[in-house]
Amino acid sequence: MAEDLEDYTIIKEGEAEILMNVKNQVFYNKTQVNNRDLSIAVLRTFVSKRKEEHEAMLSKRTKSAGKASGKDASEPAVEEESNGSALDNEKSNGESEVHKEISQDEPCSISEEPMKSSEGNHRGELKPLKVLEALSASGLRSLRYAREVEGIGKVVALDNDKASVEACQKNIKFNGSVAISKVESHLADARVYMLTHPKEFDMVDLDPYGSPSVFLDSAVQSVVDGGMLMCTATDMAVLCGGNGEVCYSKYGSYPLRGKYCHEMALRILLASIESHANRYKRYIVPILSVQMNFYVRVFVRVYTSASAMKNTPLKLSYVYQCVGCDSYHLQPLGRTVTKDSSVRYLPGFGPVVPQECSDCGKKYNMGGPIWSAPIHDQDWVTSILKSVKSMKERYPAYDRISAVLTTISEELPDVPLFLSLHNLCGTLKCTSPSAVIFRSAVINAGYRISGTHVSPLGLKSDAPMDVIWDIMRCWVKNHPVKAQAPDQPGSVILAKEPVLQANFARAVASLSKAQAKKVARFLPNPERHWGPKLRAGRQITSKHISLLGPEAVNEHLNHENSEEPEPKRPKTDDASDPTSSS
Repeated sequence: MAEDLEDYTIIKEGEAEILMNVKNQVFYNKTQVNNRDLSIAVLRTFVSKRKEEHEAMLSKRTKSAGKASGKDASEPAVEEESNGSALDNEKSNGESEVHKEISQDEPCSISEEPMKSSEGNHRGELKPLKVLEALSASGLRSLRYAREVEGIGKVVALDNDKASVEACQKNIKFNGSVAISKVESHLADARVYMLTHPKEFDMVDLDPYGSPSVFLDSAVQSVVDGGMLMCTATDMAVLCGGNGEVCYSKYGSYPLRGKYCHEMALRILLASIESHANRYKRYIVPILSVQMNFYVRVFVRVYTSASAMKNTPLKLSYVYQCVGCDSYHLQPLGRTVTKDSSVRYLPGFGPVVPQECSDCGKKYNMGGPIWSAPIHDQDWVTSILKSVKSMKERYPAYDRISAVLTTISEELPDVPLFLSLHNLCGTLKCTSPSAVIFRSAVINAGYRISGTHVSPLGLKSDAPMDVIWDIMRCWVKNHPVKAQAPDQPGSVILAKEPVLQANFARAVASLSKAQAKKVARFLPNPERHWGPKLRAGRQITSKHISLLGPEAVNEHLNHENSEEPEPKRPKTDDASDPTSSS
C-alpha cells in the first residue's frame, strides 16, 4: 500500500480532493479550474431559477384550477347530487387544461417528469437535480458538483476508459459519505448511454478532450425539457479557421480567420447544437457563452416545441468578410412575414453585399452559418455574477470568473462579432486613437458600442461599416498618414470624403461601469505553462516542456529513472552484421 501511495499525489480543488497518479494515466488539467468554477456558478443559479419556475407553474396551475372550480360552482344545482366525484373531475380537468396550456408553443421551464411522479405522494414537490458528466476522467468535476451544489440528488460520471473509471471510483470513496451517496461511476460509451436514457437528466455536461461534435446528437436527447446542456470545445485551431474544411465536416459551418474568430467559434458551436436539437423537434436558448484560455464553453437550455423550432433560420446568418479591410456583413438565413395573426417563414433577402467591397473594392470571403442571435441571457449573467460575489471564498478561480462575467454583463447582447481598433488602423496605416476617443465618436454619432470578453481590443457596435470608416477618415484628417500605393485598401478608403463628420469629444458613456471603477477585466495567467495538457496515457518526454514546464517534466523523468528498469538482453557481436566494426 505504501508503494501505491508513492505513485499518487492529493489534489484539492474547492471542497473535493482526488488522488492523481503521477504517470499521467488519467487526464487532469489544473487550468480547467476556471471551467469547473464557472460551471458550478451556473449550476447553482440553475437550481434557484428552476425552483422559481416550478413555483410559478404551481401558482399558475392553482389559479387555473380555482377558476375552473368557480365556474363549475355557478352551474345549476342539478350536479350537486354527485358532489364528491364532481370535485375530483374538476381538479383533474383543471390540471389537464393547464398542462395543455403549458405544453403549447411556450417552452416548459422545468422537467414535467418530476411533477408527474411526485403528484401521487407530495403534490407539486420538485425532485432534486439529476446530473450527467459524460466524460468524467478523474471525476473531479462530478465530486465538486455533488459536494458544493445544494439541490443535486444524483451525479452519474461516465468514461470509456477503464483506468479513468477505476480512478473515479477510488476518488468517490476518498471523498467520504456525501460523494458515495450522490456520485456513481460507470464504464460506458457516453453516446450509447445518453441515447438509451432520453430526457432523463436535468443537466448534461460535455467536456471532451478535443471536439464535442460526436456527442451532441445524443446529448440533446438526454436532457429533460427545460434542462441544461453545458458543452466545451477545445479544438480551437479547427473552429477558428485553421482547417475550415474540417470545421465544416464536424460542425456544419465554415469559419473565417478574422479578429473575431474566437467569438465566431462560440457561434459555430451554438449553431451546431441547435442543428442537432432541431432533428428531434427541440431548440436551445443560450444562457452564457464564454471563450477562455484555449477553449470555448457554452451553457444552453433545451426545450421541445415543433412550432418554436421554426424560428431557427431567423437565428442563423452567413458572414461576408472583406479580404482587403475589416468590413464584415451578416446575411440572415430566414425572415418572417406577419399578416393579421398568421406568420409565414420565408428565405432571407440577399445578397446583402455586392461582388466587391464598397469600402475598399476587394472581394469577400463567405463563412457560416453561425448563431447570430444573442449568446448570453443578461438576467442570468447578472444572477450568476451576484451569486459568485456573495460566496467568493468558495471559488478557487474567483478573480478570473468574476472578471469574465463582469465583462460579459457589459457586452451588447444583440451585436454579433466585433471589430478590432488596431486592425482598422493597420488597414489605414495610421496611429490608433485611444479606445475612449473612438467609443466617444461612435456614441456621438448616435450608435451603441461596448467591449467584448473575447478580446481586450475588441469593440462591438451597431454602427454600420460606412460610419466606422467615416470616423476613421475624420481621424486621419487630424492625424495625417504617409502616402500609400493607390491600389492598397487603405488608399481606396481614404480617397473617399467622409459623409459623417465625426465628433471626438469625450462622451459620458465612453467608459463602461467596470472601466470607470477600474475593475480588472482581463487578468494574466496565474502561472507559467497555463494551458492545454497531454492526453491521458501519453508518455511524458523532454519535448513536452513547452506544455508542462521543465519542473513537471523533470520530476516525472526522475520518478521514472528511480524505478528499476527492466533487464535488457545483452548485445552480441555478429560478424555478419554489416554495421558492426571489424
